[in-house]
Amino acid sequence: MKKILILGGTGFVGRHLCEKLAVGGYRATVVTRRRSNASHLQMLPMVDVMEVAAHHASALMPLLAEHDAVVNLIAILHGNEAAFEKAHVQLPLELAKACDAAGQRRIVHVSSLGADINAPSMYQRSKARGEAVLKAAGLDVSVLRPSVIFGAEDKFLNTFASLQKMFPFIPLAGSTAKFQPVWVEDVASAIVKCLEDKDTIGQTFEACGPEVFTLKQLVQLAGQYSGHDKPVIGLPDALARIQAALMELAPGEPIMSRDNLDAMKVDNISGGKLPGLQALGITPSALSAIVPFYLGGKGLRSGLTAKRKTAGRF
Repeated sequence: MKKILILGGTGFVGRHLCEKLAVGGYRATVVTRRRSNASHLQMLPMVDVMEVAAHHASALMPLLAEHDAVVNLIAILHGNEAAFEKAHVQLPLELAKACDAAGQRRIVHVSSLGADINAPSMYQRSKARGEAVLKAAGLDVSVLRPSVIFGAEDKFLNTFASLQKMFPFIPLAGSTAKFQPVWVEDVASAIVKCLEDKDTIGQTFEACGPEVFTLKQLVQLAGQYSGHDKPVIGLPDALARIQAALMELAPGEPIMSRDNLDAMKVDNISGGKLPGLQALGITPSALSAIVPFYLGGKGLRSGLTAKRKTAGRF
């Protein structure tokens, strides 16, 4: 039995990964700043939760020595340059230091589609720098770059469905930006496949679904599937930036920021130059085959559960 250390395991992808690892007979240790953040994981078999400061190599080193591999899921979507640097660059740097000190070499690092040192957004540039840090450390790294991830607990389609329930129409910034949404179960399966297959070391995989949508189309589908279909009105660039700036001032995590708009200057779709999920033996699920089950509610237990069981097989 292998032991896997997971950084960022309390989040959206992490909970699906933990379930998949448990089914596969792995022992997983989830690192978190507060144990209360992992209450939804503590009932899972084969999953341990530890309060550890993941941003410090000295705290990670003893844990790394006790595990066979580490998965890094830590990421933020909103913030300033310093926040992105801390989460996406400094943390991988500390992880690399800890791995070197502990004699740990195996890492699966989840980055982001569009990561590029010359990308238009702070988020994308920091993701690229984080990848570079781990690759430069000479570790056995597999990198996954997912497009926007959807699933029953996502903050993407669920948010737009909720907004259409509350408002008569949706003014939308970045409406023409293109995405290739990927199911969270497919991303979790890809991580497990990378852990199992040494041939993935040194490779970068694009984790994308089989369909391309504009942001406007995705918001419209969220309304249709949830039964709250409202008009979606694309905003011109100037108004879009004003809207995003105002959203940044709202309490809590913004729905959209100006950096998100910058990221959408480049379509979030496969470039076709890197291997995809198919190279890992995974046939990506279509959004239309999954989303109606959790936004519409019908068939949730039978249909979606059956699909999750199927997705868990290799």
